[in-house]
Amino acid sequence: MKTVLLVATLILSLNLSSQTPYEKGMSKAFELWQEQKNTEAVQLFERIATAEKNNWLPPYYAGLIEVISSFSIKDEALLTTKLTRAKVFLDIAASISEDNPEIMISYALLNTAYIAFDGQKYGMTLSGENTAIYKKAQSISPNNPRVILSKAEWDMGSAKFFGKSITPFCEDIDRAIVLFEEEEQTIPFYPYSGLERAEEISANCKKETSPN
Repeated sequence: MKTVLLVATLILSLNLSSQTPYEKGMSKAFELWQEQKNTEAVQLFERIATAEKNNWLPPYYAGLIEVISSFSIKDEALLTTKLTRAKVFLDIAASISEDNPEIMISYALLNTAYIAFDGQKYGMTLSGENTAIYKKAQSISPNNPRVILSKAEWDMGSAKFFGKSITPFCEDIDRAIVLFEEEEQTIPFYPYSGLERAEEISANCKKETSPN
């Protein structure tokens, strides 16, 4: 998440006068997100999506912001409204870019938000759905560091819930870090984020798995 915003800051450092209306709009939306003006950022991404009908990135980010910001919600009705709205955005993105691993793992994160809110109510059905999502995303893009990181986090949560070791998944996190560092960032506004999160989890892994 922090890396997403770091990328956005770097983008904003470019000469705005040389940017297209799309680039200016995306840069402004990331700026709003960085300032934690989530509603305004979502609205701007939505407006950009209306103009850029063949571009999956604006609706993807609108949905992602709604998902990420839902984890702090304590009211189920509000959570459902927010995640339903997020799914609409992700569905638009998925209709533009079919079988896109970046969008797929955002669907899994959306499910995780429901499970985090009430595991007893949502865990049984959505856990299986997430397993299927990650399996498909891995088959499409086995060396995508965000897929590996997201799946590893999901697997760690499941392992902890059932009292099992997280060690195998710590190895996945370290693999993701290598892939993040090797990844070429060539597409403007693409969601290349995740390295900082992976490094944070790796550090926690070493603490949790080291002998006392």
